[in-house]
Amino acid sequence: MWDKEREKELFECQRRIGCLFQNLALLNEALTHRSFSYEKGEDFKDNQRLEFLGDALLGMLVSEDLYNRFPHCAEGELSKLKAAVVSRSALARKGRSLNLGDFLLLGKGEEASGGRNRASNLADTFEAIIGSIYLDRGLNACRQFVLSQLSEKIKEASLNKEGGDYKSALQEYAQAKFRQAPVYQVTSTQGPDHRRIFQVAVSLKGKLYGRGKGRSKKVAEQEAARRALKKLKSY
Repeated sequence: MWDKEREKELFECQRRIGCLFQNLALLNEALTHRSFSYEKGEDFKDNQRLEFLGDALLGMLVSEDLYNRFPHCAEGELSKLKAAVVSRSALARKGRSLNLGDFLLLGKGEEASGGRNRASNLADTFEAIIGSIYLDRGLNACRQFVLSQLSEKIKEASLNKEGGDYKSALQEYAQAKFRQAPVYQVTSTQGPDHRRIFQVAVSLKGKLYGRGKGRSKKVAEQEAARRALKKLKSY
């Protein structure tokens, strides 16, 4: 099975991803790279099958959410939104923010070549965890995990769909009306590093016009700009 040190790592991983497993072996499998399995022998399952399952679940669950969120979107628009949310780079960033590399079982060669921080490994592991949650906890728990972890990407896609780049729009409006650029300021940050929430305020000529929050400064600034534009155009 595994030693006490590995058990501690698995419990820490559960804390990181915010999901408790009934069968820890599934989580351990999701964190096992094929290089480790190759070196240790066929008794050690790697995460490739779980990645295959997780990839399918990810696509379905994000598609379902976008379908419900944008009832008037055509198929082509939904496909573009989905591609932005589930891109390999987005999944790798999510895997890195959860520090999944710390929990990977890697072969010696993969370890030596920087496999813990390799984008492809982090994205694959994130998908494998989705598959393991589905097998362990069922579809509803899997849906909750996917939508909570990708909420910022989905929100970003939503902002873009509803009005495009609000920061650029506010910049143009402010230059035309006030001949001055808007000023963004992070007013607070909350939560641990892997679940940080930023609050941002945007002002013009010293007057506050909008606030926004999100798990990245980019999303928080877009939301603040959206609110500022709404307020300015209502005058």
